Amino acid sequence: MSNSSGISAKDFTGQHEPPNIPSNLPWREWLYAWLLDPNIPGNYAKRVEKWVGYLIVANLFALICEHIPQVYTGREALFHFFEVLSVVVFSIEYLLRLILAPVDHEFKNSRHPYLKYITSPFALIDLASIAPFYLHAFFPVDLRMLRFLRLLRILKLFRVLIPAYHEFVQLNRGKTFKQKIYALLNPTETSGTLHDLIDNFVVFWVVISVLQVVFESVESVEYVLNLEFLVLDAVAVGVFTIEYLLRLYSCTEDPRYQGKVVGRMRYVTSFNAVIDFLAVIPFLLEALLHHLFDLRFLRVFRLMRLLKLTRYTDATRTLAVVIKREWPIMAASAFIMLLLVILTASLGYLFEHEAQPEKFENIPASIYWAVITLASVGYGDISPVTPIGRAMTIVLALLGIGIFAIPAALLSSAFSDQLRIDREKLVNQLYDMMADGKLDAAEEDMLRREAKRLHLTEDELQNLINKAKRQREVMDDLSQLPLHKIAQNPAHAVEHYKHLLGQIRQLSLLSDAQAFESEARNKERLTQGDLQLWQNISGQKS
Repeated sequence: MSNSSGISAKDFTGQHEPPNIPSNLPWREWLYAWLLDPNIPGNYAKRVEKWVGYLIVANLFALICEHIPQVYTGREALFHFFEVLSVVVFSIEYLLRLILAPVDHEFKNSRHPYLKYITSPFALIDLASIAPFYLHAFFPVDLRMLRFLRLLRILKLFRVLIPAYHEFVQLNRGKTFKQKIYALLNPTETSGTLHDLIDNFVVFWVVISVLQVVFESVESVEYVLNLEFLVLDAVAVGVFTIEYLLRLYSCTEDPRYQGKVVGRMRYVTSFNAVIDFLAVIPFLLEALLHHLFDLRFLRVFRLMRLLKLTRYTDATRTLAVVIKREWPIMAASAFIMLLLVILTASLGYLFEHEAQPEKFENIPASIYWAVITLASVGYGDISPVTPIGRAMTIVLALLGIGIFAIPAALLSSAFSDQLRIDREKLVNQLYDMMADGKLDAAEEDMLRREAKRLHLTEDELQNLINKAKRQREVMDDLSQLPLHKIAQNPAHAVEHYKHLLGQIRQLSLLSDAQAFESEARNKERLTQGDLQLWQNISGQKS
């Protein structure tokens, strides 16, 4: 629990002031506090772990590339340089942790901290990641065995995974297996760092599998890496299949999909579940039915895996809300564009058919010319040659600039407006949360997720928090005053009016717009002027 007067944007954006580490500390304690202590916000510990993790993954890719003669041959010196660089970094990390063992929270209470560190599981993994290089340098070791031992570097990732796992177990103590799986795959109050690692792992395989599909289209690359591509695709499908089955199993923990059968059927037809299914079904169909049908054309549908990334960004959700809200106007705009395209194609056929029968063969064939003309693309492969056809093209091209720009302008304006509405909603939520002077764990988690979803910087979020504080303070002063007293002070009246507007906007976001207007119109609960005022304030279109 945190007091509202102490709320800081840094708490929700993950940004922190430089740590207040005294410079007069003993050198071991000072170095440990800056580089390795995970309990000091703002130090370099997380950055060290992150960049070491990147280097581990890069080593894995380098090891794979060394087994591809077409990639490795002629670049031996470059691979050797990277190997030496990696060993130097890992050796420095190992020695640094060994030297700082006497001040490490885990080992400092031991009678022999150095020995305690050397025999710890993480230290053994760190040593195993660099030992093969030194073995090869001083002893005759089979190179194939050396490469195998270098795979042990992947075990260094357990330095990140194991603490995240222990945190997840602690947060989900007493919960069922299904609830734990749901928290692991979906952002909840108890998801912790392990959920973020799982998300990053899935995103990694999405990017790898999409790149694989792209490079498979390059014949020279596909010829060289055919076997590697098959293995990568099989692993990616395995990852996506396990994810899909686990999400299907745990989806009933979501209130939207309650019910063992009905809930799962509803989940299967959801957008994200359909994308997850399409990410694996081409591989499975081709593997099971390749002896009956030629299903190689299904491989292109593997690019649908790219849509899996929409689960990890809220920009697509905001865009969907915008399109749904502005759909009547966009539909009208699309209808006008359709009429103009058909009219343009018809006139083009009428004026140019006799002069160019091979290009303006019929009206459907003329639609291509109409679209590229109205869109101001003008590839030049089809163009009018008659004077009246060229004059018409000039007029249509000028019209197309305005007609085709309408949907883009609508989306841009509505997207900005939706972000403004979401931020106002966040301010109202902050205002309500501060009513009791405290923020509980659920409220803090919601603020973190909203700040991330709205891509708020530290300054922007701090401004919203300060705005909510000011509104809370003013309303606390005005809450006991009657309306005629508030009206006597213009500043109080303005703040009260802003508060009421915020409540109306929040009500519009939570209400069914069509049902509200139907109730207001059919039973004459609101006058036309009142209804128009509601629509103007809430930003809805009649």
